Amino acid sequence: MSEQTTTITLERHDRSKAKDMLFQPVKIGTLELKNRIVMAPMTRAMSPKGVPGKNVAAYYRRRAEGGVGLIVTEGTFIPHWSAGHDENAPRFYGDDALAGWKHVVEEVHAAGGKIFPQLWHVGLVRKPVLEGAEGFFDGDPNDTKRLGPSGIIGGNGLPLEKVREPATQTEIEEIIEAYGIAAEAAQRIGFDGLEVHGAHGYLIDQFLWDKTNVRNDRYGGGGVAGRSQFGVDVIREIRRRVGPDFPIVLRISTWKQQDYKAKLATTPEEWNAIVTPLAEAGVDAFHVSQRRYWEGEFGTDMNLAGWTKKLTGKPTITVGSLTLNNSMMEMMEGKGSTPEDNLAPLYKSLERGDFDLVAVGRAMIANPDWASRIREGKQLRAYTISMLHSLE
Repeated sequence: MSEQTTTITLERHDRSKAKDMLFQPVKIGTLELKNRIVMAPMTRAMSPKGVPGKNVAAYYRRRAEGGVGLIVTEGTFIPHWSAGHDENAPRFYGDDALAGWKHVVEEVHAAGGKIFPQLWHVGLVRKPVLEGAEGFFDGDPNDTKRLGPSGIIGGNGLPLEKVREPATQTEIEEIIEAYGIAAEAAQRIGFDGLEVHGAHGYLIDQFLWDKTNVRNDRYGGGGVAGRSQFGVDVIREIRRRVGPDFPIVLRISTWKQQDYKAKLATTPEEWNAIVTPLAEAGVDAFHVSQRRYWEGEFGTDMNLAGWTKKLTGKPTITVGSLTLNNSMMEMMEGKGSTPEDNLAPLYKSLERGDFDLVAVGRAMIANPDWASRIREGKQLRAYTISMLHSLE
């Protein structure tokens, strides 16, 4: 099968039925959502010393009031010293941070919403300074040590290179345990489920990618099966701790910040070898990240979320530049972005049953009421890069 990327055809068709589908209830595991619209996780880095405050709670509450079916929070660091790299990004450990998250949950629930935290370990992307982590772990959390499968990392145009020794078996086991501890905390303080960040070149993705995982043990040897084992063990540990009915979503991608053109798989068979073991380990749904959701995969007009659903039988969430006309990198380069009605391929794929839910990122920063505006046919506000500097 060809590896060529094919764009889903933008043909005219009756939108009303598909639009109605967007606002129908849907389930992730045992949890029913009022519609199929998800607020995508977006790092905001406005939680000083890792503690989400009242402004963060109000930010998420506004999106719940705007009609979204599910909110996935920005990435939040699991309780391991190596997990994080930004003193203003939220953590998911410590009484102060967990109290902040509990208030977020209460505000979202008061507005009739559902919310998952995104559990995050950045792996070798980590920067050395993490103010606010002192006292939670043995040793100095602000040293320069970083953990990853083989000590190999790159990015931002830099070549991949070995920057440290591979993580030890003990270190890997400690990180897996930390995911489980965070999952228990999410359940305890009232979240409706959780998402694990396994995409975009962070730790789980570093294990999945053959360029950053050259181990020859359980967590790398044997090709795709070995490289998938860390993610499988993380999901199993979370499932063991939260039980069968607490929803688990896994965010996954082929592209990564180190390489936008990277591919974890070039055929459906290769992708199946990655996602099916993860589904069997306990994933209830996959959040499949593409830079542009309308681009087909494996030489077909079905995107990666569609292929993931077809191969695993699990519900999937699609995401990538919905109602925007520029990518994030184009925005960072100073190019503006105006609202764009690029919903035709979305509606077509929904009607076809390719995926089950739709995640909206930057457009929901500009439009907290994105769901209501789409439902009522109202014009969307333009997104600008300056909006990242506030929590409106």
